[in-house]
Amino acid sequence: MEVFLIRYGEIALKGKNRAYFEEALAGRLRRALAPWGGRVRRGVGRFFAEAPDLPEVRRALARVFGVASYSPALRLPLEMPAIQEAVLRLAEEEVAKGGRTFRVQARRAEKRFPLTSEELNRRLGALVLERFPGLKVDLEAPDFTLFLEVRLEGAYLYTQKLPGPGGLPVGVTGRALALLSGGIDSPVAAWMGMKRGLTVDLVHFDAPPAATARGKVEALAEVLAEWGGPFRLFVVPFTKVQLQIGRHVPERFHTLVLRRMMVRFAGLLAEREGALALLTGESLGQVASQTLESLRVVDEASALPILRPLVGLDKEEIVALAKRVESYEISIRPEEDCCVVFAPRHPATRPRLDQVQRAEAPLDVAALLEEALAGMEILSYGTTNR
Repeated sequence: MEVFLIRYGEIALKGKNRAYFEEALAGRLRRALAPWGGRVRRGVGRFFAEAPDLPEVRRALARVFGVASYSPALRLPLEMPAIQEAVLRLAEEEVAKGGRTFRVQARRAEKRFPLTSEELNRRLGALVLERFPGLKVDLEAPDFTLFLEVRLEGAYLYTQKLPGPGGLPVGVTGRALALLSGGIDSPVAAWMGMKRGLTVDLVHFDAPPAATARGKVEALAEVLAEWGGPFRLFVVPFTKVQLQIGRHVPERFHTLVLRRMMVRFAGLLAEREGALALLTGESLGQVASQTLESLRVVDEASALPILRPLVGLDKEEIVALAKRVESYEISIRPEEDCCVVFAPRHPATRPRLDQVQRAEAPLDVAALLEEALAGMEILSYGTTNR
């Protein structure tokens, strides 16, 4: 088993609740590393994980919210000969890769160790220069850095600081229900909710045969489960709701009334499942249904707050996040969700609430939602992995 040093960021700023957040992160790390028999130990300002240094393990660590960065490291006894030998070995590996400049960055947390951080930097740097005279010291932008942490239980030597996703551990801020359409935006919104510590279940409104997005929605759920599972995907039959809207509601209000029906249903489901908020992929001003007036009309149909994590992002930023999440290639598949299929040719962009309420008045809302609930399917994701 190799050792990984795992750092957290925002959690370090917590006060009396810091231990709660640290324990939550420890639980997520243990869950992530369980397939490889990994073990996790909490230290001062760090976590230490023992697990094989495999690409799959690194991928798992890079998907644990709350992790700021991590490093595969050598654990050494608190003895200078052992530390010096390991430093030369790592330096040799870096020189073989083409490294020409370096620095040593030591941190002595164990104050009983006889050398200070600065003395370690000088002594180990001189040792490397003596062994590899072609190397030069560069304190600003070296080709490689030899990091050394001297702690109570041993010394840790490494050359890499690999990024984690940051944020907070899943589950520490509550539970939300995310509306997942299958497009680019909604999975990113769910991911961002997870990053802020939410346990996020998903709900998808399925309207066959016109809408064909269910397959990619299930594939997106698999991707999101790597980041924030386990969770459930609720698949809700909404074909009848769409047909009734098509028959009784003026076309320019189709999308708004459909969105209101979705958040009504999602709100009822969220309360039943103990979620305190809804999450959507709406931004501001991207499409006609995302004007402030339209969002206000949709919000009025929900008894729960609707969180919109993408509201300050433009499309390029959202696409970049989708590629990071690895949802983008799935989202751009040509299967269309019910909102796209049902989009009016000339949608209302500045709707008034009273107009939309009159437009949806012919619908038997309670009966439609009850029928949708009776036909709902529940799928589970991430129950055997992270």
